Amino acid sequence: MPEHTVAVIGAGKIGELVVSGLLRSGWPTDRLLVTARRAARGAELAERYGVTVVGNAEAVERADVLAIAVKPQDAATLLDEIGPRVPAEKLVISLCAGLPTSFFAARLPEGTPVIRVMTNTPALVDQAMTAISAGPHANGEQLAIAEEMFKPLGVTLRVPESQQDAVTALSGSGPAYFYLLVEAMVDAGILLGLPRQVAHELIVQTAIGSAVMLRDSGEHPVKLREAVTSPAGTTISAIRELENHGVRAALLAALEAARDRAREIAAQAR
Repeated sequence: MPEHTVAVIGAGKIGELVVSGLLRSGWPTDRLLVTARRAARGAELAERYGVTVVGNAEAVERADVLAIAVKPQDAATLLDEIGPRVPAEKLVISLCAGLPTSFFAARLPEGTPVIRVMTNTPALVDQAMTAISAGPHANGEQLAIAEEMFKPLGVTLRVPESQQDAVTALSGSGPAYFYLLVEAMVDAGILLGLPRQVAHELIVQTAIGSAVMLRDSGEHPVKLREAVTSPAGTTISAIRELENHGVRAALLAALEAARDRAREIAAQAR
């Protein structure tokens, strides 16, 4: 049974992911507080999850762990409001994309432990990829608390904070790339004469099966791809077209752009 009371401050999309995941994992509702900027949003969350909705000041007072899930551009205003109220020993977990722990350290009492977390939307089906990084004042016990919170949502991984912008580009934004790819492949199936629902089912199950093979086989993706690619066959013809259209280069450029945007968000928020 969790011994810590968690307050999710700013329960938008990511905040709600955390709330719903904690509750699915058995986290007791009396150990979970939620804040929302709009009263209607707070009422919606209270009705949907049975959680207690409080103001930011009460959340700071009652919770042991503050999970800050506001939009990055709203973080400075929030910290101006609650920063002076946060005791230095209280654990702060940031889910704000792009913002380094130093951003929070500058607005919180000296020595406040801050942990930076990047998760993703597959948390909705308990298949999230969550990367966790400790700020300068966070210790191993506090990292374990963060892992306790996010492990029920999927897989957790500790990384140096210097890698978090790359994590944001790969796994934070990653689901969107796969959805775009599936959307394009479904359209291709329709072009080839398949009904939309048939094309959708074929591609989605193929994506699930391929992902499970990648996870469970331990094989390098090149070996798995080569196993499907027969000499002078259909697959190599398709791969040639993908290479001709620069799909690999486009992905490299896209992820660099996402990484750079994460850095821009941090720079603009200072």
